[in-house]
Amino acid sequence: MERISVFPGSFDPITRGHESVIRRALPLFDKIIVAIGENGEKKSFFPLEQRLGWLRDIFEGEPKIEITSYTGLTVDFCQKHNIPFILRGLRTAADFEFERGIGQMNKLMVPGIETVFLLCEPEYASLSSSIVRDIIRNGGDVRKFIPERVKL
Repeated sequence: MERISVFPGSFDPITRGHESVIRRALPLFDKIIVAIGENGEKKSFFPLEQRLGWLRDIFEGEPKIEITSYTGLTVDFCQKHNIPFILRGLRTAADFEFERGIGQMNKLMVPGIETVFLLCEPEYASLSSSIVRDIIRNGGDVRKFIPERVKL
């Protein structure tokens, strides 16, 4: 069986922490699908097409990475595309508690799907898309927090 994972997120915007987790997970999987989950009740800061474009640019030339978007539950997306693993990055103990709850609910809904956690690198432990958005809103420089190929 092919080891395929999905790394879901809003990537609004993608950060260096996201990129690090994805690249460090490449040896673990045959394919990683980086998927932007669209939530109709949540307004994104950046348009979907811009976020998809950033992901395509960042991972251009990486044959093991596929970029897409989806709506609905991540486990439904996994079932539809025969994806047995959900990849999640953890920055803090609070992230672990939050992601553990989601992972356990996903397991109850679809027992065949496993959630795999990868710790972030220490330099990214404080980094989040919401902090980056706040810096942008207030005119700050975010270049050291986002991948080089992300042009704002």
